[in-house]
Amino acid sequence: MPAPSTLVVFSAAALLLLIVPGPAVLYIVTRSATQGRRAGLVSVAGIHVGTLVHIAFAVVGLSAILVASSRAFTTVRLAGAAYLVLLGIQALRRLNGPEGAGPASNGSRSLRRVFVDGVVLNILNPKTALFFLAFVPQFVDVDAGNATAQLLVLGAVFIVLGIVSDGAYAVTAGFVGGRLARSAGFARRKDVLAGVAFITLGAVTALVGRPATSQ
Repeated sequence: MPAPSTLVVFSAAALLLLIVPGPAVLYIVTRSATQGRRAGLVSVAGIHVGTLVHIAFAVVGLSAILVASSRAFTTVRLAGAAYLVLLGIQALRRLNGPEGAGPASNGSRSLRRVFVDGVVLNILNPKTALFFLAFVPQFVDVDAGNATAQLLVLGAVFIVLGIVSDGAYAVTAGFVGGRLARSAGFARRKDVLAGVAFITLGAVTALVGRPATSQ
């Protein structure tokens, strides 16, 4: 178990990193603004299930392999970018469907898709792998023993903070999106907004190198 002072410092540093928008935050904001607060909160859950996968990778050392290998890092980054572009294309294709036929009207099936997309997106987010390899180990005291347990505790703290900060983004974006939804024609324009946002984010993710860590 990390010392209380270590947890305080880690929490402050992690929170600063979490509030800086990255692919995960922008995904949550887009979902919430275009599909409603509920979809935004479901996307938060999906993102942090993906974080659990990265914690497991860090425990068994797979994150070290990813970061050490430039080819592996690039493969994961490009796969994540391609997935974002695919989401954008799907949103734009909905423009050819009937009014209101977008995901917001598909109920539980739509929410399952939002959740799964969040999980996949964060698993393919190399920034999260970098965070757990380069940042979290700095707070593990090997002399205190059971480094794995310490890593799991730090990961749990990160997820709790992430749910709070990402949840705030989702609620805020959902409120703004709800106000915009009252304007005529927004039901159609929101698919354009989502499509352009995802494709742009995918392009940026594909073009950047090894960025500074942010969620």
